[in-house]
Amino acid sequence: MSSPSGPVPITVIGLGPMGRAMAATLMRAGHPVTVWNRTPSRADGLVAGGATLAPSPAAAVAAGELLILSLTDYQAMYDILGPVVEDPQQAGVLAGKVLVNLSSDTPDASREAAAWAARNGARFVTGGVMVPAPAVGTAGAYVFYSGPKKVFEEYEPVLRLIGQPRYLDEDPGLAQLFYQAHLDVFLTALSSLLHATALVTAAGVPAAEFLPDALTTLTDIPAMIGDGLELARQLEAGEHPGDLSTVLMMGATADHILRTSEKAGVEVELPKAIKSHYDRAVAAGQGTRNWTALYEVIRASG
Repeated sequence: MSSPSGPVPITVIGLGPMGRAMAATLMRAGHPVTVWNRTPSRADGLVAGGATLAPSPAAAVAAGELLILSLTDYQAMYDILGPVVEDPQQAGVLAGKVLVNLSSDTPDASREAAAWAARNGARFVTGGVMVPAPAVGTAGAYVFYSGPKKVFEEYEPVLRLIGQPRYLDEDPGLAQLFYQAHLDVFLTALSSLLHATALVTAAGVPAAEFLPDALTTLTDIPAMIGDGLELARQLEAGEHPGDLSTVLMMGATADHILRTSEKAGVEVELPKAIKSHYDRAVAAGQGTRNWTALYEVIRASG
């Protein structure tokens, strides 16, 4: 096995924008990189830069000490590697390999994949890349990881090239949980931005007159709600003082947004969902408390 402080033979499976960005970053750092993708032409630029295109998944696995997967979901890993490990002629092909799956799926899928890898003699680390492909390898990039700590620490110098590693726990599902939770915030914000834009343009206002300030609203939210650690402390302690913004007050706004959407003929599922949080919080006797009291309702529903 190569020392992580020197060149490590790496295989990248999955060459969407993220996979290509990671492979290119690893090559620039001097690591020998083998790549494989269902559509081989996606590797053209990487091969021109010095990567080796594996002719098959089996060859890709054989070439790498560290296997990095960047796929649509975990099922894609089974679709690609399953036939390899089930082939009698490839017996033990995963033995001694380290799989770092940076694909998106559920925490349970990550735990099941770790068990599958172990049955096939491999060590498994889960990861979630928290930046878009163009930011891979830059100073602002970071990646959540979970799984065997010794394995993570062994390959941390290589993984750091992709983005700042944030190791969480031995539980292989935890990195995926953090990844999905962050994307929960992200996707909801994107949908709200598009919904709000549709609301404005339904009145004949050009999107360009709305979106610049709307984006400022998004970036101003951290300053509005305060320090994240203090917010976490208040949520864990159940402290919702209601001295600035109450559930009743903000719930009234949620109702106004819903009625405005209905009048404009804009899709109402998102504002209905938001209003339901406030309605249930009021029904639970939380009306005079801070908007953070919604956490008690949301958490209870889970």
